[in-house]
Amino acid sequence: MHWRSASLVILLAAAMCPARASAQEWAQKMFDHQEYDFGSVARGAEAQHRFPIKNLYKEDVHVSAVYSSCGCTSPRVTQDLIQSGETAYIVADFNTRSFTGPHTATVTVLFDGQFPAEVRLNVKGNIRKDVVFIPGKIDLGTIDVGAPVERKVNVSYAGRSDWQIVDVRSANNHFEVELTPKDRSVGRVDYELLFRLKPTAPAGYLNDRLTIVTNDVANRLIPLAVEGNLVAAMTVSPSSLQMGVVKADNRVTKQLIVKGKSDFHVLRVECDDPAFKCQVSPQAKKLHLIPVTFTASSTPGKVVAKLRVITDATGVSLPEVTAHAIVEGAPVQKQPAAAAEAESGTGSEKKPATIEKPPAGTDESAKPATETKPRPELPGDAEEKPASGVRDSAPPQLNNRLRIWRVS
Repeated sequence: MHWRSASLVILLAAAMCPARASAQEWAQKMFDHQEYDFGSVARGAEAQHRFPIKNLYKEDVHVSAVYSSCGCTSPRVTQDLIQSGETAYIVADFNTRSFTGPHTATVTVLFDGQFPAEVRLNVKGNIRKDVVFIPGKIDLGTIDVGAPVERKVNVSYAGRSDWQIVDVRSANNHFEVELTPKDRSVGRVDYELLFRLKPTAPAGYLNDRLTIVTNDVANRLIPLAVEGNLVAAMTVSPSSLQMGVVKADNRVTKQLIVKGKSDFHVLRVECDDPAFKCQVSPQAKKLHLIPVTFTASSTPGKVVAKLRVITDATGVSLPEVTAHAIVEGAPVQKQPAAAAEAESGTGSEKKPATIEKPPAGTDESAKPATETKPRPELPGDAEEKPASGVRDSAPPQLNNRLRIWRVS
C-alpha cells in the first residue's frame, strides 16, 4: 500500500508540473528581461533599475505583492493595476549606503486574479568601499526644455595614491562634463565633476547615466545616474491613447489633455481615420480637455491612428498621439429559413436527403474524427500584442566620449 501511495503522489506531481509552468508563462511574457547587473557602483551612489511590465492581454492584470530576498535591494511597483496595453514598472533600488561588497537579490512579483502567477527577477552588483559619490546621483528635478542646468558631484577615492579618472563617457549626446582634480594625498584622491545639460535635450523623463572611467584595472568603470523631467512649454498627454476593446458598431470616448504655460486656442485635431472624432473648445485657456470618440466599424481587428493637435501658439509643435483600439466582431446571425430556401433554389419543395454508401472495402462503422477545441489563452481568451518595452539604464556605448576640461 505504501508503494502504491507513493507512486500515486509522484504521478500527480508530474501531471501538475506542466500546468504550473504554463500558468507562469503568461506572466513571464509581459517582461522583456528578468535579470540586471548593476556592475561596480560607488558607495552612496544612486543605483536603480526599472523592469517594464507590459500588459499584452485584453483583461486587466493586478500585481498583488512585490518583495526581495535581500535587504540590499528594495523593490516597488509603479502601479498595481495594469490595464490592457498599459506598461508599469518594477523598480529595484540597490542599497549602496547600508551595504558594501558583492550582493545578489531575487525580486518576486506576485499576480492574483483568475490566473495567479509568480515571476522572479534577479539583480546583482558590487558596492565599492573605496569610491564615494556626493550626492549619489545627478538629480535635475523638473526643468523647462532649453533652460541652462548645472549640477556638481564630488568623487572621493580612498586607496592608491596614483588612482585617476581618465575619462567620462555617455551614450547621451546632450550631456557635457567638466572634471577638476581637487586633492591628492597619501591614500586619498578627490575630484569635482560639473555636469551640464545641453539646451538641445528633448522633453520627457530622463533616466540615464554617466560612466566614470578610471585607471583601476580591476574596476575601471563606475556608473553615475542622471535623472530628471524635462517639461516643454506645451504638452499633450497621454502619448498613447488606449481606447480599449470596442464591440462592432459601438463607440467609446477618451480624453486628451493639452497643457501650456499661458492661454492658447486649440484650433483642431487632425486624424486620417474618420472613425475618430474630436471636439475642441473655442475658448483660450492653459488647460484643454479634448474628448476623442472612436466609432467601431463592423470589421473586427486592431485599429491604430495618429492624432495631431494644432494650436495657435507660435513656434510650438506638439508630438503626435497614437490611438489604439480593438474592434470585436458582431455575433453571427442565423439566416432566415425562407432566404436560405430561396438561395438554394428549392422553394417550398423539399427533396429527401440521399445517403451515399461507402466504397467497397471500407469500414462503415468508422466515424469522422471529432475536432478538439484549443485551450483558451491565459488570462481569459487574451490576444497577445508585440512587446515593445525599452530597458532604461542600458549599458553605455563607451565609444562616445564627453568633452573634459581638467584644471590643475
